Amino acid sequence: MTNFSKNIPRLYLIKISKWFNMVMPIMLLFYKSNGLGSYELFVLKAIYSVAVVVMEIPSGWMADVWGRKKTLILGSILGSLGFLIYSFSYEFWAFVAAEIVLGIGLSFISGADSALLYDSLKADNKADKYTREEGRITSAGNFAEAIAGVVSGLLVYFSLRTPFYFQFGVAALAIPAALTLIEPKVHAVEHVHSIRKLVTNIKNSLVSNTNLRVAILLSALTGTATLTFAWLVQPFFVAIGLPEELFGIFWTALNLSVGISSVFAYKVELFLGKRRSVLIVILLLSFGYFFTGISISYYGFVFLFLFYLVRGLATPIFKNYINQYTDSEVRATMLSVRNFIIRMAFAGIGPLLGWITDNVSLNKAFLLAGIIYIVAATAVSLPWLRTKKEV
Repeated sequence: MTNFSKNIPRLYLIKISKWFNMVMPIMLLFYKSNGLGSYELFVLKAIYSVAVVVMEIPSGWMADVWGRKKTLILGSILGSLGFLIYSFSYEFWAFVAAEIVLGIGLSFISGADSALLYDSLKADNKADKYTREEGRITSAGNFAEAIAGVVSGLLVYFSLRTPFYFQFGVAALAIPAALTLIEPKVHAVEHVHSIRKLVTNIKNSLVSNTNLRVAILLSALTGTATLTFAWLVQPFFVAIGLPEELFGIFWTALNLSVGISSVFAYKVELFLGKRRSVLIVILLLSFGYFFTGISISYYGFVFLFLFYLVRGLATPIFKNYINQYTDSEVRATMLSVRNFIIRMAFAGIGPLLGWITDNVSLNKAFLLAGIIYIVAATAVSLPWLRTKKEV
């Protein structure tokens, strides 16, 4: 009998290779060294999001029909290629090409990795362990990102380009991990083999299944909020005059906090229950935005850490709600719908916040983002917040 639990350490390696990100802490500094600013940073990341958006749902569909393993292999190859392009690029349009390749690569991994994890556990009759394992893998990713921040701080002593050379090698580690995955058999009534059936399936699932719709939209809005906040952190560092060599250190500390809280996410959700978990996450993430926005100083680090701690709880908890309300044969597709919404929302709001940061104030960018999140997340989650019993 096949032991699908062997997939878990390989998924850890894929997650770590994706999250051991030595370039993210110094992207703004790297762009500035090439004549770009905060606005261009958000435009490039919006382009990246559009690239993800274009392939997000089709890649989820391919994962469900073609196989999660194959899409993870393809995503790992493209992820490596994107950093190779960055390593030898010096101007905006070359960076655009790299971001597009990286975006498409991510789309083939996101959704497929969580779907493969859930179905691997389900095949071993351990589906109830998903939140714990997703939390641990998320935690491993964040610890990897934290360590990468320290390594990045060391590598920039050579040049701002050196981290990109090393990043290519780290990203390539995902390729052998993906090649050795074992594909669980998905017991589907009917696989979706056409775009028309794909669209119909998504529409029917979201319209007829209120809980799935709330789970996807809430997880997507929260994912957008945490992604946006992450890209506002570097302008925050610049605004308070943090020395460049400390960027990686503080980036490391923030991601360690995410890694720690992710490990305990399943225990927090069990203790609080769904309704209170949802409410507390929405409120604390919103407060993180608001209080960071009014504390653009070293005191603001308190609220940065608050936000990152809650971020570590939100991701595995909200992803698990999606898995609970969807069927195996469309699991990767539904997770990709979540990621599609995240990237669409970020592509819309990111450049606006970048422009506000450069032309109005960083303070206003934080406050606007916080207002948008608390209003949207509360409205979406009302069906769960209004009921007194667990759904």
